[in-house]
Amino acid sequence: MTELTYTDAMNRLELILSELEEGKKSVDELSALVKEAAELVKSCRKKLKSTEDEIAKAFEDS
Repeated sequence: MTELTYTDAMNRLELILSELEEGKKSVDELSALVKEAAELVKSCRKKLKSTEDEIAKAFEDS
């Protein structure tokens, strides 16, 4: 998967959620969407942790 920005990943997650809420997907499509969403959540958490660490470091250095 191409590395997305945090904003792009969140937008994709919102789109996936909308698709899941429609309830018109096959089991295979649902499985693929859930797997994609899990990867996006993992990526977002990683970006948030990295940002948190950078902020903490910035305050340590000041």
